[in-house]
Amino acid sequence: MKNITKILRYIKPYKTTAAISILFTIIQSIAAIFSMAMVIPFLRILFKMEQVALEPVKFEFDFDTAIAWFNYNVGKIIEESGPMRGLMLVIGLVVVSSFIKTLSFYISKATMIPIRAGIVKDIRNKMYEKITRLHLGYFSEEKKGDIISRMSQDVQEIELSIIRSLELLFKNPIQIIVFLVGMIGISYQLTLFVFIMLPISGLIIGRIGRSLRKTSFKGQRRMGIIISVLEETLGGLRIIKAFNAEDKMNRRFRDINSFYTRILSKIFRRQELASPASEFLGTVVMVIVLWFGASMIFGEGGSLTGSQLIAFLLIFSQIINPAKATSTAYYTVQKGLASLERIDKVLDTEIPITDPAEPANVDGFNHTIEYRNVSFKYQDEFVLKNVNLTIKKGQTVALVGQSGSGKSTMADLLPRFYDVVDGQILIDGVDIRDMKLKDLRSLMGNVNQEPILFNDSFANNIKFGNDDATIEEVKEAARIANANEFIETSKNGYYTNIGDRGGKLSGGQRQRVSIARAILQNPPIMILDEATSALDTESERLVQDAIIKLMKNRTSLVIAHRLSTIKHADEICVMHEGEIVERGTHDDLVKIDGHYKKLHEMQIN
Repeated sequence: MKNITKILRYIKPYKTTAAISILFTIIQSIAAIFSMAMVIPFLRILFKMEQVALEPVKFEFDFDTAIAWFNYNVGKIIEESGPMRGLMLVIGLVVVSSFIKTLSFYISKATMIPIRAGIVKDIRNKMYEKITRLHLGYFSEEKKGDIISRMSQDVQEIELSIIRSLELLFKNPIQIIVFLVGMIGISYQLTLFVFIMLPISGLIIGRIGRSLRKTSFKGQRRMGIIISVLEETLGGLRIIKAFNAEDKMNRRFRDINSFYTRILSKIFRRQELASPASEFLGTVVMVIVLWFGASMIFGEGGSLTGSQLIAFLLIFSQIINPAKATSTAYYTVQKGLASLERIDKVLDTEIPITDPAEPANVDGFNHTIEYRNVSFKYQDEFVLKNVNLTIKKGQTVALVGQSGSGKSTMADLLPRFYDVVDGQILIDGVDIRDMKLKDLRSLMGNVNQEPILFNDSFANNIKFGNDDATIEEVKEAARIANANEFIETSKNGYYTNIGDRGGKLSGGQRQRVSIARAILQNPPIMILDEATSALDTESERLVQDAIIKLMKNRTSLVIAHRLSTIKHADEICVMHEGEIVERGTHDDLVKIDGHYKKLHEMQIN
């Protein structure tokens, strides 16, 4: 029930539409009862099985008086106009009630369509928004393929399993309740007996449904692994071919896929059990009700008549299909709830990096960036230990050191991709945790070692995050970044699509497009993370020239792999095992027989 409540929260925006659907479901059910309830007494009168009422009866909402009222009016028509006229009247009433029933059924169904489509849209929107807001540490622990599976497979499963079954779970209980009211009007004793029988069959169905949900959860998790393997394969196809590992990867995929198929077969077997199980239980309940009703007719006192039993069984037979559909829907919902749990695991993930309740007013960058006694760890071991660093406005400060020394972590802490564990990072004396994330990050531009581009045109990639920029401003940024020439000569110029992750471009071209994006943003602070480390000499020269233009009149934090690119930095900090062990200009550090000198000698030899 708790999980059903979770999906019901998505219906709240569509409560008016849901209310209309429920209203027409009630109208449909009442019309169905009316069309059935009036046929039997008419046939009894028509074939002289029941005495015609001689005195008019005041109509009341009671089964016996309603039958008497109907008997009197139908009998009167038969006496005055003949049996055929009475038959035509009843036929007309049946047709009208049937039309009302089917029209109500259609309206009820049609009003559920925007609810179904809207809920799936809302879940996808919430998932995507959550993914964009989660901190980077979350994605280092989760497989990308599993997250993609939740966004695609699991959301689709909710649409197929839960949303389509919601109308059954809404409508069928309403129909059952309306039919039960009609049954109570005929015989409350027989209806009470039905109330005892139905929960027993419901418990049997519920037990099978719970096991289906557990199996479905395993299946969805395994599908996440399949997508992860596929994503890894597509990303590493060059290496797979280079190392002749196609057969190995095929065996790995077949093993995972076979295990998923076994789970899927188990799910389908239990799901297909829903219909025959509910049908058999419905038949058993119907037979038992018939036996019990007959005992009430033939027993002492005769508390039930034959016509009442027939009417009761007719109405009860109408409950069988909704009850059967509800049990089938219950099975289906249990399967979908496994997907809902996986989605909720993402949606309920706490976001540790948030805006403060009362953010400080940020008026640009004016003085200094200060790392004050900063320590940080991703899991157990500290990767930064009590680091102190001050960067004045207009300075270029470079971080160098071996891999794993904490350089990239220093850069990631500044825009709050992660939060410090101990200490503070301050901009103009204000702790960055006291600033709005949007205000903080608007002060900075990023150029990474691996350029991050999108499957879009040159123009849209360059003005990413700055949609108001004109095409002339885009071209000017590209000229400064030494990117204008190759963009202009491409097929459609600035409107040429660059492919997935910029796959149609060389490494140097991708990097220059990413630098053009940073130039167009025009931030006062630049973070450059080994922007030339993966380039050939010619590309490095062009990119380095673009970087120099980018850094002009800006405050820059540069992570350098090649020391030649940061010789003119105002200060170079050498990091080792999470600490700054040396600092100074290039010339000062070369004179010291320390880590920097060793790095320098390794690169020039």
